[in-house]
Amino acid sequence: MTNEQTLLQVRDLRVSFRLDKHNTFEAVKGISFDVPTHRIVALVGESGSGKSVSAMSILGLLPENAGIPAASQVLYGGEDLLKAPEARLRDIRGKDISVIFQEPMTSLNPVFPVGEQIGEVLRLHMGMTPKAAAARAVELLAEVGIPEPQLRARSFPHELSGGQQQRVMIAMAIACEPKLLIADEPTTALDVTIQKQILDLLAKLQEKHHMSVLFITHDLGVVGEIADHVVVMQNGLVQEQGPVRDIFERPQHPYTKALLECRPRLDRRPMRLPVIDDFMKGTGAANYAERPRGVKEGDAAILEVKNLNKTFFLKEGLFGKRAVPAVKDVNFRLAKGKTLGLVGESGSGKTTVGLTLMRLHDATGGEVLFEGRDLLALSDREMMAYRRRIQIIFQNPYASLNPRFTVGNILTEPMKIHGIGKDQKERVEMAFHLLSRVGLPESAFYKYPHEFSGGQRQRIAIARCLTMKPDVLICDESVSALDVSVQAQVLNLLQDLQDEYGLSYIFISHDLAVVKYISDEIMVMNQGEIVEIANADEIYLNPRQEYTRKLLASIPKGWDATRAAA
Repeated sequence: MTNEQTLLQVRDLRVSFRLDKHNTFEAVKGISFDVPTHRIVALVGESGSGKSVSAMSILGLLPENAGIPAASQVLYGGEDLLKAPEARLRDIRGKDISVIFQEPMTSLNPVFPVGEQIGEVLRLHMGMTPKAAAARAVELLAEVGIPEPQLRARSFPHELSGGQQQRVMIAMAIACEPKLLIADEPTTALDVTIQKQILDLLAKLQEKHHMSVLFITHDLGVVGEIADHVVVMQNGLVQEQGPVRDIFERPQHPYTKALLECRPRLDRRPMRLPVIDDFMKGTGAANYAERPRGVKEGDAAILEVKNLNKTFFLKEGLFGKRAVPAVKDVNFRLAKGKTLGLVGESGSGKTTVGLTLMRLHDATGGEVLFEGRDLLALSDREMMAYRRRIQIIFQNPYASLNPRFTVGNILTEPMKIHGIGKDQKERVEMAFHLLSRVGLPESAFYKYPHEFSGGQRQRIAIARCLTMKPDVLICDESVSALDVSVQAQVLNLLQDLQDEYGLSYIFISHDLAVVKYISDEIMVMNQGEIVEIANADEIYLNPRQEYTRKLLASIPKGWDATRAAA
């Protein structure tokens, strides 16, 4: 970065949080990096690495219990923003330096139309009249690719899709043509197609407006597509930084190598994914043999779905109803001991299929044959015996575990309800065994969910499913919220369990690289219908439908050597 003009300099930044009267936690431990003019710098690391804390320090957006020593500096045009008064920071925020936050629904005001919210920024920082601000808001919505911007300017946030909400946030952030745009995990919760659109949009806007961008993410695959420079953080420290080409082609630090290797690749499928510890202990990525995948014609089916339909009815007017078909005549077989990947964009119906199989939604029509019996025709009492044999792991491990129960309660209660284990002592022993099986110590039995990380909570959720000794596990976006390294650990665990117990999986995800790694067969859905279904390798090598090709083209490919050198 030495030959480029520098817009922002971060020097020896340290951030501590006061936990109580006697204890503090140092989240950022003396990091330094530059953001050059007209460049995109990616700040990369796992959850807890300190990347978002570092970025929020720039504009003084940290909570009151945060402390930054006097020696730390954030220099913007020669001015130390850490020493700037609040009035000066208010003037800079939104005008010179803007932020796109990770979750647009918590950042947009639900009671104002989006056009008004963009207009407020223009009136405050640019001194525009309400009429001029409203007209400019429509222009900005058009610039970020929102269809019918005049109409959408009058829409409330809840009336827009997730991708459109994020586009509104981007429009608001670029409204005053800032010199620096801080994008904090702006694509993490989005489908691959929407993610690609947002990345392309940010790159186009950065070039058009000659902005600098500080792009925060945990996914190096995304970084390779958009960034000029990369800063890799771990545990509050910068482990490595440099041009994107150097980071991808010649990574120096073991942690950087681990982040690059943990994510499933499209060109191979090792028996196990490497994890962070493999690199930090110096063993590196093991040269695992390829894992064979696929379903043969003679493979026995454990689950057969015929003409499955699900329609939701929404209230319209005072007495009216409107039918919304979510699943339309879906047919598939789940082979015993195999994994069926279920992919598609948000709203494609893939999660509705999973919940309807579990009878957590009532099907509108069709059959779900489990070992020959139609689950949809069973009484609630008859279904109880099957509920333990088909289990589901939900997407959000923070919401799916009861915060008032200890892990011991979470594991033993389902066993008690379904009569598993002759007494409490035997159930506790089984719980200890399951904790060990998912890589957690026995001491976890006595703790509460809030005492664990996201990856550990997902392991607890998997252990809870295993208490039922199921035959089928439905994994509903169960690794989507996890860092790539933790994701690799959970995928390895799921594969180990399948090898050991012969479990059959329905693996629902919008992450196509993960789906290819773990699936034998893949079913692609769009607007409630099956677009195509085939063995995993065949889908990726020879997609038959245009929709499938569009999904595959949206997968982040990481660093492309054809890109100009940074």
